Parts: sequence; structure tokens; C-alpha cells
Amino acid sequence: MAMPQNSTGENGFCFAQTLDFSCLSPPPSDAGRTCGTPLSNGTASSSVPSPSDCAKPLCSTTPGEEEPQFSEGIKYVSAEGEELACGWGGFTPGCLQLFNTSKGVLFFLCVASFLQGMTVNGFINTVITSIERRFDLRSYQSGLIASSYDIAACVCLTFVSYFGGNGHKPRWLGWGVLVMGLGSLLFALPHFTTGRYEARSAAEVGVCGGNQSLPCAQAASSLSSYRFVFMLGQFLHGMGATPLYTLGVTYLDENVKTNYSPVYIAVFYTAAILGPAAGYLVGGMFLNIYTEIGREIDIAPENTLWVGAWWIGFLGAGAASLLISIPILGYPQRLPGSQRYIVMRVSEAHQLKDGSHKKASDPDFGKTVKDLPRSVLLLLKNPTFIFLCLAGATEATLIAGMSTFGPKFLESQFSLSASEAATFFGYLVVPAGGGGTFLGGFLVNKFKLRCSGIIKLCLLCTVSSLLAIFIFFIHCPNMPMAGVTQMYEGSALPGGHLNLTAACNAECHCLQETYSPVCGSDDIMYYSPCHAGCKRVSKNLRNGKKVYQECSCVEKTLLPSPGDAEAGKCTSSCAKRPLLLFFMFVVILFTFLSSIPALTATLRCVSDRQRSFALGIQWIVVRTLGGIPGPIAFGSMIDKSCLLWQDQCGEQGSCYVYQNSAMSRYTLIAGLVYKVLGTTFFIVACLLYKPPPTESAPGSSGASENGNCDLQEHKPSLSAEEHI
Repeated sequence: MAMPQNSTGENGFCFAQTLDFSCLSPPPSDAGRTCGTPLSNGTASSSVPSPSDCAKPLCSTTPGEEEPQFSEGIKYVSAEGEELACGWGGFTPGCLQLFNTSKGVLFFLCVASFLQGMTVNGFINTVITSIERRFDLRSYQSGLIASSYDIAACVCLTFVSYFGGNGHKPRWLGWGVLVMGLGSLLFALPHFTTGRYEARSAAEVGVCGGNQSLPCAQAASSLSSYRFVFMLGQFLHGMGATPLYTLGVTYLDENVKTNYSPVYIAVFYTAAILGPAAGYLVGGMFLNIYTEIGREIDIAPENTLWVGAWWIGFLGAGAASLLISIPILGYPQRLPGSQRYIVMRVSEAHQLKDGSHKKASDPDFGKTVKDLPRSVLLLLKNPTFIFLCLAGATEATLIAGMSTFGPKFLESQFSLSASEAATFFGYLVVPAGGGGTFLGGFLVNKFKLRCSGIIKLCLLCTVSSLLAIFIFFIHCPNMPMAGVTQMYEGSALPGGHLNLTAACNAECHCLQETYSPVCGSDDIMYYSPCHAGCKRVSKNLRNGKKVYQECSCVEKTLLPSPGDAEAGKCTSSCAKRPLLLFFMFVVILFTFLSSIPALTATLRCVSDRQRSFALGIQWIVVRTLGGIPGPIAFGSMIDKSCLLWQDQCGEQGSCYVYQNSAMSRYTLIAGLVYKVLGTTFFIVACLLYKPPPTESAPGSSGASENGNCDLQEHKPSLSAEEHI
């Protein structure tokens, strides 16, 4: 069946003339047919092939010869007899074939990566503070929850990338997305299996003279055991997402033209970056809803006892993941017409001195378990690949740490509520992360960069973000808090010790278990209305917040209401906020700008048959050295900068107040160490890269665009074999 003239392919380029894909293989007696391999402009090479070279070639019939008859309807079948129609088993309706293109695959994979990013890197990072508060967790425990995702990925990556890379990729992808959806539903489960959250409001126990004894409930301490349920949910997230960023990337790369591959991968990863941004924004909105929906509560979201509806996002994302897995499971092992791109591809694999890289070109290589050690050895002997992995690990450490605790950093520096900080961080990640990811792929495609040029681009991005990270030399000062950052008389606390009792509140007998900060009319924060010496609660709200009156510790001013205090933290008026936010934007932008070029360089520096496995090994290195220790290290580091810990009946709970200067200092040290290491690794990768000889890798952009590239002799099985 001939394809119409000037028909536009799914990648946006046209065929110059009619292509004739009329038969699969000639009978031995047919002397009137000419065997050849089609090039992208529709011509065929007229050389006479050997029988081994023409096992299943494309053929053209001579005039007057009768064309073979086919059954009615469109049926996509490859030369090996593969079914290339989109569907589930024997159910392959014609309407589904509209999506049986690279753009169709890209759409569904983008939705899947968006949901993964929104759940794992968005919702979880947004609700970390709320989960810590609700289930009495410390920062290193919540860091361990975040790292469980990467632990699962490390466990599954070798198996999935090796066998999935040589198997039916869409099925691996579909089942992975389904498992990811189950993980989201499991993550929300603790909300439904625990009792109601009881936040003791300041109106009940907070005012001076109104304190009641707070019984130490044994159930409170056992809530921290729910971290194992969260870890299991994250483990399922990691298992499900493993095929997405290894097999999904290589499936796209195999089914599009080489020059378009970076753009397709960039769109795919941009969706993965926009997912977390949406997670921060939507998750921030959910945190403004009280966790026990429909229950009346007299505390506001600004109150540190407030726990928002953290679980809603996981229910929605889980249901959406289960739905999106269905169409992904219906895709064929490869898309119709994809073989012509494989024929046109030019190898840029790193050349090993002993020539062992040629083993990977064997069509039978990697199909059995016995080839696994040899495949690993080939990658370990590739220095460019190794140092790209190490550079990726350093970047992943910063990304994992900052994405987990970035909202907490903003919450502390700018004195924001958890929902405000999450929304703020989302506004940073949307343009910086998403824009940087897409721009990286666009630059590779725009300038037709070869592998060495791509690594140099990564190096430039890393150096730029390294310079911008010095912004963490500055920080916003802590809002003054009586008894925590300063004494009640205004002098500094000796040795940084807490002293919440003063003459003005000594008769109130305030409990330290009741943390409900208020902002006095003197712009000083107090631990609770009781610690501010407030005697009564006003019935009128001010700016939507509860107002406490007759506060003996609050210095009386000339304001109409002397000695008042508002519920919630004092608003920060830090003059350095715009500068700090701008350079954080720059750091995020250039960090993500190098992500797609680094991924493209990894795909280019290894042999075609090792691409999925190479991505799997890279993800193991990145997660083992970066993704797993990143949140744990950042969580421990942030714990060191804590000024005020929650007191749970004599046991230490989560942190209430952080020291901003220490938090910025630790962030700067970590950023410098990892950015310097990343820069070093990219330099070494660039110096050690050895491209193929010029004659075996013709230049490329023109060759692959115009279809004039030489077919490699070592790829007899990669000739164009589709029948449309």
C-alpha cells in the first residue's frame, strides 16, 4: 500500500515522494523484484544484496506484476510478524489507531510523568510539614520517607531496565503506572485508619489563667509508626516510576527521528517538572482545608497546630494513575514506521581502546541473563558514561534535598505558613524548572550538538548555577520571639537557651505543650497567648485572624488597641527577599537546564542496544549517591539549625522554629560542595570522551536529516522492515 505524496510524518517532516511498502520478502523465484533499503526520501539503494543482507527487505514490484492481496482494513505488522496495532489483545478498534503515533505515546507518557512528578515531588514535599505535625515525625524520619522512593527504584532498576529494555516496553510502562497509583492510594490510607486529629486551640487552653492539664496520650507517640505505611507507599511509587524514566525515554528515542529525540524527551521531562509545580500549588490549596473535612474548628491555617487536608491529592492522583495506565498498556512493542529512524541513526558511542564496544552491536546481545555481567562491564569501561552518572548524582542530591525541604526553607526565612510556602515554591519551580528542562532539549536540537558539545553545555550550566548559589551567604533574620530568640526584656538569650517564663506571665502557669504563636502589637512573636500574658479573646476578628487582648507581656504602644496580639506568626518584612528569590530562581533554572542535555549525552555515548540498561544503571548511581542520601542529609542538616523543638510529654517531637542564619549557612556549604563536584565530573567526562572515527560517523545532522547516512554493516537486523 503506497503512502500518499508529501504526507507529513508524525515528527513534522514530509516524504518527498510516494513510498512503496508493498511486500515483505520476495519469493525465491521472483527475479523481477529489486531488494533495497528505503531512505527517508523514498529512494531505495540499488545495490545487489547478499542473501543474508536481504532476509526480510522492503521490495518494489516491477510494472505489470500483480501486487499481493491483503485483508480489508489497516493492519500494522512488522517483518518479524509483530502486531503493531494499538489495543488490548485482540481488541484493536480503528479509532485507537489515531493515537498509535509517537505524539500519541508522548501525550500519555507526559500525563503519567506529570502525575508522578505531582505526587512524588509535589504533594509529598508540600505535605511534609503537615505529616510531621500530624504523626509526630522528625525531619530525618520524613527524609527517610522521601528517600524510600529512591530505595525502591534502586532495587528495581537493574531488573526493569535490562529485561524491560529487551521486552515489551509499553506493558512494563503501563503496569508501572498502575503500581504507582496503588502507592498513592496507600499513602493516603493513614488518614482513614487513625482517629480524629484533635488540635487544642488557644481559645480553650491558651489564654492566661485558662490552662487545663494536657494528659499525655499514649496514642500520640504511636502515631510515628505510621511512617512505615508512608514508606511502603513511597516504595510502590518508586517501583512504578522505574520504567517511566528508563524505558519511557528509550521508547520515545527509538520511535522518533534522531534530531527530534531531544525535543520529545524535553517535552516528556517538562511535564515531569510541571507535575511538582502543580503539586506545590494544588497541595498548598488543599492545606488550607482542615484535615477533618466538615468539622468546625476555631484555629486558622496560620496556626502551627493546623493540619491541612494533605491526603486529598493522593486520592486524586492515585485514581488518575490507574486510569492512564490502561491506554499505555495498549501500545505495541514499537510504533508503525519506526524502523526507518533506526536505520538512519548514526552511532556516537564512546570508542573503547580494546574495541569491546562492538559486542553490544550484536543483535542477540542482551537477550539472556548470561549477557548481564558483560553488559555491566561494557558500561563500567566507558569513562564518559561513568562521570556523567557521577555528575548526575551530585545534581540529584541538591534537587532531592531542596525539593523536599525548599518549602520549609521559605517558610522559615520569610515567616510564612506551610500552605503559603508551598505555593511560593511552586511559583519558583514552574518557570525555572519547567522552562529550564524544555530549553535544555531545545538548545541541543537548535544547535545540532554532538555528544562532546552537549557535555560542554552541561558544564556551562553547572558553572552558572555554582556562581548563583553564593546567594545563600545572605539570609533573612528570624522574627524576634520572646523567650526563644530574645529575652522578654529584649536582650539576647544567654547561650541560646529557652526561657519562656517571665514576670509578666509567671502567674499564668503556661504549658510548653501548647504551642500557638501570636504576634504582639509590638511586632514580637510569643510562644502562645498565655506566654504573652493575654487575659481574654476578642469576639471580633482582625484581618481574618483571632485577636487576644489585655496581654501583659506585650509592650503598650500608641496604637488604638494597646497590649493586643494576633493569632499566627508576625509578617516578615525582609528587604533581602527579592534578591534571595531571584538567585534561587537562577540556581533552579540552570540546574534543570542541564538535565535533558546530560540525559541526551548518556543516550549518545553508549551503544544503541545498551540505552535502556545504561539509563537504568545511571539511575541506580544517581539515586544511590544522590536521591537517597539527599533528603536524609538535608533533613539532618535542617534539624541542626532548630531553635525550638516540640515537647511531647518529655519526648522531642518536630521542630517549631529554625535559626535562619544556620539554615542558610548549611545550605550554602552543601550547595558549594556538590556543585564543585558536578563541575569537576563534567570536565573529566568531556576530556575522556572519544568519539567514533569521522568516516564511521558521518556528520550527521545533514546525513540523518536527508536520509543519506550509510547503513552500518553491523546492523543487519535494523533494516526497515515494517509493512503498512
